[in-house]
Amino acid sequence: MPAPARPDGGGGRADLSTPRLRSDTPERAGLDPEPLRRLVRAVRGLTEGERPWAAGAVVAAGRGPVLAVEEAAGWAVRYGAFDPRTGTGGELPAADRVPATVGTPFDLASLTKLFTAVAAVQQIERGTLGIDAEVGAYLPDFRGAADHGVTVRHLLTHTSGLRAELPLYDCADARERTARLRAEPPVGAPGTYRYSDLNMLLLQHVLERVSGRPLDTLVHEGITRPLGMTATRFGPCPGAAATEDQRRPWAKADRGMLRGVVHDENAWALGGVAGHAGLFSTARDLAVFSRALLAGGAHGPARVLGPDFVELLLAPPGLGFAVDQPWFMGELAGRGAAGHTGFTGTMLVLDRATDTFAVLLANTVHPRRRPPDNAPRAALCTLLARAVRGV
Repeated sequence: MPAPARPDGGGGRADLSTPRLRSDTPERAGLDPEPLRRLVRAVRGLTEGERPWAAGAVVAAGRGPVLAVEEAAGWAVRYGAFDPRTGTGGELPAADRVPATVGTPFDLASLTKLFTAVAAVQQIERGTLGIDAEVGAYLPDFRGAADHGVTVRHLLTHTSGLRAELPLYDCADARERTARLRAEPPVGAPGTYRYSDLNMLLLQHVLERVSGRPLDTLVHEGITRPLGMTATRFGPCPGAAATEDQRRPWAKADRGMLRGVVHDENAWALGGVAGHAGLFSTARDLAVFSRALLAGGAHGPARVLGPDFVELLLAPPGLGFAVDQPWFMGELAGRGAAGHTGFTGTMLVLDRATDTFAVLLANTVHPRRRPPDNAPRAALCTLLARAVRGV
């Protein structure tokens, strides 16, 4: 049985402290303030009007150890319900709405995958997990993946061939859900890219098997606690921004207006802790997370990964992280920028070439999900890139 995961994240305390993230001016960050002023105006505009891009949003951006932008706009809770007859949300009375603040937690959706990936690389650093080991070596009972030679690397790079998702939310109980995951075979040849939530669900089972600890404990003890990310946790999360009035046929379950419980139906069916979704966090906490990775795995006296393993995590094609994707990274893409988006309206991008990071938290699914529009995400990253170039 492998040794339990160490609560300090694997590397213990750094030999020398790295600078902690601090709030300061764009000039102190080595950024041109004018593009950042435009960035803040753009975020405010995303939350305005009768049919805004998002009811509420919080943006954080910076360079090096400096958080140069931290702004909130719009509403954490704006609507009481969605009216399918009119296709609009029912506005709450002004006294019942909840404004978004820089301290508002948001449902991170697929940004959860980044934390699962870091937890996996921590196990690789310890030697309890092999990146090119077959899943069947750890989960021989998961015959669908084991019989097709799916590896840990396949899971981390979305090249397992597994389908995008399974309707676990329609299973009768936990036993049926686990049985379906165990039996699910790839629908494509391993080695071919196919984005899939199932990759991180299987990886969660691998991590829990090799460490003997549940995923929420691995994330807390190995990442969020050492980095001081006190607002980052799996739900329930009272006070979080509202998401969707979740009803069929547009949703996959009938749950009503959601606030403080995970939006993703499969993560909900799995009890709120899942490798692909379930975390809640604030923009500042995610800025700390970004800063730690940009600084080689350390923040202040805490180290969660060694520099070589941060390189393994972020080097193309990325483990859990997408690399150089202009469709949401805009002009930050091109020199190794890494990040991810989340279905609820979230985004995290870090660019080692310029030592910059951008975090956007929003509730675009409030009061109802809609086709994704990534242009605002890309535009914000472009303004940050221009703030670097304009100096």
